[in-house]
Amino acid sequence: MAPDVFDRETMLDLSVNIIPLFIILFFVVVFAVITPFGISLVPTVIQMGLLIVPFVGLAILTYYSGKAIAESEAEIEAREREITNENAVDGSSDDTSELTDGEDDGSTETPITGTESNDGK
Repeated sequence: MAPDVFDRETMLDLSVNIIPLFIILFFVVVFAVITPFGISLVPTVIQMGLLIVPFVGLAILTYYSGKAIAESEAEIEAREREITNENAVDGSSDDTSELTDGEDDGSTETPITGTESNDGK
């Protein structure tokens, strides 16, 4: 288990799965300590099975979804770094937002004043 898999952002994403895990664990402990239905082998096994099987399944699902989230975040960060590095290496920018007031970018655009045609009418 890598330490960067369960960082703060990933834990926030996985909280929708972690909260039900704690709820299921609470009921396992409650039903193990307090036996409201008596101690019979078959009903107790069924009762615990109905709690433990979903707990294990949800725990496995949570681990793999956390791993997938962390990998996709790392992939996105790598793409962003690559784009930033490419822009830094190029050193050129296509926009003219760096111009200050009074400077001209060298383009000679003439405004279109009128498009009326002179038909002789």
